[in-house]
Amino acid sequence: MTQPQSAAPAPLLDLDLLRRDAGDYGNHAIDEYLAGRLTRRELLRYAGMLGLALAGSGLATPRLARARQPTNQTIRVAHLMPAGSVDPLTVTDAGGLSLLNQTGEFLLDDDATGQLRPALALSWQPNSKADIWTFKLRPNVKFHDGQPFGARDVVATFDRLADPASGSAALSVLKGVLSKGGAKMVDEHTVAFHLDAPNGNFPYYVSSDNYNAILLPANYAGNYEKSFIGTGAFKFESFRPRQGASFVRNPDYWGDKALPARVQFAFYADEQAQILALQGRQADVMGTFTVQGGIGILNNPDFKVIGVRSSAHRQIHMRNDAPMFKDKRVRQALALALDRDVMVRGLFKGRAEVGNDSPFAPVFPSSPAGVPQRRIDVAKARQLLAQAGVANGFDVTLTTEKYMEIPDLAVVVQNAAKAIGVRIALKVESQGQYYGAGTYGKSDWLDSPLGITDYGHRGVPNVFLDAPLTSGGTWNAAHFRNAQYDTLVAQFVATLDVAAQKRLAAQIATLLLDETPMIIPYFYDQLIAQRTALQGMRFTALAQLCFDRATLAA
Repeated sequence: MTQPQSAAPAPLLDLDLLRRDAGDYGNHAIDEYLAGRLTRRELLRYAGMLGLALAGSGLATPRLARARQPTNQTIRVAHLMPAGSVDPLTVTDAGGLSLLNQTGEFLLDDDATGQLRPALALSWQPNSKADIWTFKLRPNVKFHDGQPFGARDVVATFDRLADPASGSAALSVLKGVLSKGGAKMVDEHTVAFHLDAPNGNFPYYVSSDNYNAILLPANYAGNYEKSFIGTGAFKFESFRPRQGASFVRNPDYWGDKALPARVQFAFYADEQAQILALQGRQADVMGTFTVQGGIGILNNPDFKVIGVRSSAHRQIHMRNDAPMFKDKRVRQALALALDRDVMVRGLFKGRAEVGNDSPFAPVFPSSPAGVPQRRIDVAKARQLLAQAGVANGFDVTLTTEKYMEIPDLAVVVQNAAKAIGVRIALKVESQGQYYGAGTYGKSDWLDSPLGITDYGHRGVPNVFLDAPLTSGGTWNAAHFRNAQYDTLVAQFVATLDVAAQKRLAAQIATLLLDETPMIIPYFYDQLIAQRTALQGMRFTALAQLCFDRATLAA
C-alpha cells in the first residue's frame, strides 16, 4: 500500500495577519478562499508563490523535528544510470537530475506538497505587473570550495541557463520568460529578474521545480563531474561514470548539518536491477519505482512504497498536419476510444488520477472545475470517424520510448484503437533513439505522426501549456497551431490572480477538448521504494532525493 509522507497537523490560518502584507492579489485570494472557491491547500500554495510571510502568518507547515546529532551512517541508493554526462546546464534525465540536488541548491524549494519554501533566497516579491521579481538572498552562505555565495553567482547562473548559445536544457523552460541579461544584481544579496513578459508563476522557474537551476559560482568553468560544486548539505566525494557516486557531509553548511555521514549511489541499467539490489540488501532506497515493475515489493513487509501526487503524465500526440489527423474529429475519436479508469487501475493500481486531455493536473491550484470529463464512448468515436470520411479506419505507426509503463500504455492504445477500426503498428525505441536521431528526422518524438512522450512533474502548468502546445513551442510534437490558444496561454501566464487563472484554465481546457491535439490520459504519483529501516528521507515529485535528515534504524 502506498503510504503518504509524514506530515504535521495543519495549523490554523491567521488570515488577518496574512492580509496585512498580502496586497491586492493576495487579499483577493483570501476572499476566494473564504467564499469556498479556493481550498486551503490552494491558498497555501498561492501565498508561497507570492513570497508572503508564511512563517509569521500561521500558514507554514511546521518542519519535522530535527534529530540532534549527526551519525556515522552511510545511506545506499540503487540509482538509475544517468543517460549522459551529469551537468546542470544540460541534464534532462531522472538518473542525472537527482544527483544535482545532492550538492546543489536552488533559490527556492518546491516541496512534496507543491509549496515554495525559502532556500538560498529568503524572500521574493513581484512588481504590480509581475514582469520584475525581486529576491533577497540568504547571507553567510559558502560554496564547497570556500567562495562566498551572492548575487553575482545568481546572475551568472541564469545568464548561462538563458543563453541560446550555451546548449542549456533550461531554455525549454526559460524561452520567452527570461532572456540572458534579464537577471540583474541590485546589491550583494539582492537580485531582480526582469522578465520578457509578465509571469505570475515565475518563482517556480527558479525553484527546485526547474532542476537545471542549481546555483553555481560566477567563475564556474564546466567539468561538473569533477567537483559537483554547490552550497548544499553534502559535498562531492567521488563520481565514476556508469558505476556510481558518493557524497559526504558538508561540515561548513549554512543550515542544519546533514545527519548521515555519506550517501552512496550505485548505478543500475534498469528498474529490475535496482529492485534486486534493494531485495538483496545492497541498497536502502531506490527512486522512480513503478507499480508494474515492483509487484514483489508492494506486499513485502521489509519494504515500503511511498508516493506523492504529481503532475507527471504521458502525452499521446497526433500530428495535426499529418493526413490522418488533420480533421479534429479523428483526433477526438481516438481520445474517446480510451478507457482512462481502466488505465489508472491496470497500469498504476490506482496510484494515478484520470486526465482530461489538457495539462491541468488535479494537483495544480489553477486547474479548473466544471469542465466535462472525457470518457470512453466507442459508438461516438466510430460516428466521428465516419463523419470525417474514414469509417473504415486507417493505418498508422505509433512511435514511443522504452521507459517505465509507456510500452504497456502503447499496447493499451493499440488495442483500444482496434475497436474503432484504427490499425496501429507499434515502434518502441530506446530513449536515445526516440529523443535523438530517429526514423522520422532529427527526433522521433517531434516528427512521428503518432507518439507517446513522458513528461515529468512541474509545480505549475506553464511549461506544459507552452512548450508542447503553443505555435512556437520547442516541444510541439503535435504541430498544433491555434492563435486563440496562444492568446489564452499568454493571458494565463501573465496573471498573478489565482481566480483569473482558474477562469482562463477553464477556457484553455475546453478549447483543448475540442481540438484534441494530444491525449493526456492520466497523471501518476511519484513513487519511491525503501527499506523500512530508512527514516527521514524526503523526495519531490520530480524524483529528487533528499537525504540530509535520513537515518537508518538499528
